[in-house]
Parts: sequence; structure tokens; C-alpha cells
Amino acid sequence: MSDAPVDHPRRRIRAQSSATDANVMGFVLDAPVQTGRTARFDASSKAPLAAALFAVGAVEKVEVSDATIWVQKDAGGDWTTLKPPIAAAIRSVLDTTNTPLGADLGAVADPDTKLLTDVQDLLERQVNPAVAAHGGHIAVERVAEGTVYLRMSGGCQGCAASAATLREGVERMLRAALPQIGGIVDLTDHEAGSTPFYTREAGQSPVLNRPVPPGVIDWEDGHISIDPDYLAPRLGLTPQTLRDGMRSGDVVGVTETGEGDDAGKTRIVMHSPTRAWAAEIDVSGAAREIPPPRMIAASKTKADELAGRVRTHLEGLAAEDTPVTYGALARVLGFWMPGAVRRITQALEVTMREDAAADRPFIAARTASRASEGLPGKGFFDLATALSRGPAEGENEREFHKNEMRYLADYLLTTEGSETSIKPDVG
Repeated sequence: MSDAPVDHPRRRIRAQSSATDANVMGFVLDAPVQTGRTARFDASSKAPLAAALFAVGAVEKVEVSDATIWVQKDAGGDWTTLKPPIAAAIRSVLDTTNTPLGADLGAVADPDTKLLTDVQDLLERQVNPAVAAHGGHIAVERVAEGTVYLRMSGGCQGCAASAATLREGVERMLRAALPQIGGIVDLTDHEAGSTPFYTREAGQSPVLNRPVPPGVIDWEDGHISIDPDYLAPRLGLTPQTLRDGMRSGDVVGVTETGEGDDAGKTRIVMHSPTRAWAAEIDVSGAAREIPPPRMIAASKTKADELAGRVRTHLEGLAAEDTPVTYGALARVLGFWMPGAVRRITQALEVTMREDAAADRPFIAARTASRASEGLPGKGFFDLATALSRGPAEGENEREFHKNEMRYLADYLLTTEGSETSIKPDVG
């Protein structure tokens, strides 16, 4: 390795799981790995960083973009045992050379580097100032072979309208300004955190008070993520069933910010159908596992109460006053602060689950996203499909919504609060 002095020592490495591939892990630094350069390495690469990482074993590919080192392991590798030596190898290289990606042509900056910079600049100048008004943030995670990977966080995470916002608004703007973009991939888990909190009914929760290993909990731009390899067994699940449960609503969580004597602390509580797990993060950022609460009934009660208010308001609207946008619905119910739209869409999803269980048309069909030309956000259609009540074969979203509105009008006209229900004919 080069003996050149290191100008910018890296103080921290955060492990970040890939949202799309369990065999890929990102190792995020607090500064670019090598300014102005990206690189992709295989086992034959001679660059200092590549040589150190492939020496760890079980590493198949390495890709570097800005401050993130993406490592792909083989199917037999275990991240629990791989992450420490990989982090140690990265630190060793960065401590001894200013050219970890090499100085030869194999690490010359490619068009992805400029595209990454251009997308970041566009998001920060034209997109995030508006998104921040709703408590959210959109970041470009990486660019690979012309494909841009974006992730929403903060108030946008779990918002039923956020997927549509990204797909229809931000994507259109990016493509108009940067026609060289080949593809845009949304890495956001739009379902995570979007379902009401459940009361734990069965199973034994662990009773402990011990440190959480560094790198397990990652907190960036207001969004907390937990290493699924660490969390899953504590909830009695495999990493894959944990991910599936987050999408379906079988696994839910709540994050609480401390007040008074607990100011500066954050508590995370996760619930599976049978177990619960909790951790507390102190003011220094250190985390420890704590005995989880027996239930989170208060959160569930608040979610149910808001869903009831949303339902009552929507049922009372005249047909000519629908659909109503998420923002307008939030304001009429008295929610003005950042994150208000997210709370409304969470409540709407509660009503959708209730309506599906009761075999009723979706009252949430009376709402719309400003970016969807009179249609609800993409989350509405995704959840309807997950509840086996989405568009029928050959029926597009607009046709489905039109039919749902018609069934809903008939239902509201004929039932008047009775127990009678009308099942939409989707055949």
C-alpha cells in the first residue's frame, strides 16, 4: 500500500443493509472513499481496498460510490461474522493510503460519478426544500451503470402518497433535467411503519439490559434502521420473514423521543405476532437492549381514534366534494405540522384494513394525491392488492378507482350505518 499521509481519517463506518439483496451490505463512511472516483472490483483487482476486502473471504464483488462501499458476499457467508473484519480491512486501508481505489485506469472516475453529483445537487436545490415541509427527505444512495437509486426518509417513510410522489413527480423532474439517467430505483420501504401498532398477545419477550453492538442500529436523516440479521432471531423470525412482516404489517414498531429527565434519549420498540424487542439510544448514540413494554396500547388507541375521525369526515362529504387531497384532509382535521400527511395516510390505511375485514368498499377511495390526477397515491392500490381487493385482471388503477367510488356511493346511500354490506363485484 502507499505510504502517502492520510488527509481525511474516517472516524466512523456504518453498516447498511441493502433493501433489495440480502447478500449486499453497504459500509458508509463520513467522507468520500476517494474524491471524484467510483470503482467496481472483482477478485482480480489489485487496488489496495479491493485486495484487502477480497482477502477477508466470502466476498464476491466490491463497488465504491462516493462515501459508500458496497460489498457482495457469497450465499454461504454470514454478515454477523463478516462485518467486523470487513470494517477492520476498510479502516486499515484508509489509515495507510490516500488512493484506496488505486491510481491506475482501473479506478478512473466514470460517468456515474458525475451523474451522482448532478442528482444530489438537483435534489438539494429543487426537491428537498419542498419535501422538508412535510418532514421528509429524498437522497440518492448510489448510481451504478446509469441507474439512480433513491431513498425517502423522515416524514415520507411509510407515507402512502410517497411512492407516487417519487415515481410521478421526482422521477419526471430528474429525467427532464438529466436525460442520461438509464433507470430510477426506489429503495424506500413504503409499507414500513404504516400500520397501526398491535398489542402483544402471545409469546415471551426477552428481559435483559445489555449493549447493542455498534453498527446494528443506524440513524440517518431521521430514519432508523436495524440490522435484520440481529433483530430477526430476537423476534423469533428469520431475516426474510422479518422483511416480509414489515411489508405486510405483521411486524410493527414505534420510536419514542424522551422528554424531561429522558431528554436526548430515543426508545425503539419492535413487535412481531409473538415477541417484542426494545432498545434505548442515549445522548452519545450508544444503544442498549431493554425490557420491552408489555404493550403499546396507547399508540394503537390514538391510531384507531384518528382513523375513526377520518372515516366520519369522509363519509359525511357530498359526492361533488370528493376526492379530497391528503393535505386538505389533514388541515380540516386540524393537522398542520410536518408529518401531518403521513399521519393521515396511516389512518387511511387503518380504514382500508377495517373495510377489507368487514367486506366494505374502501372509504379511502375518497382521497387523492395531488400528484395522481384525482387518484389516491400508489400506496392505496398497493395495499388494496395486498388485501386481495386490488384491481382485477385487465383493470387499470383508474378503472378500479372509478368502480370503487361507485360501489362506495351505493354503500353509503343504502346502508346509513346499518350492518348491511355490499361486496364489490371485481369479476
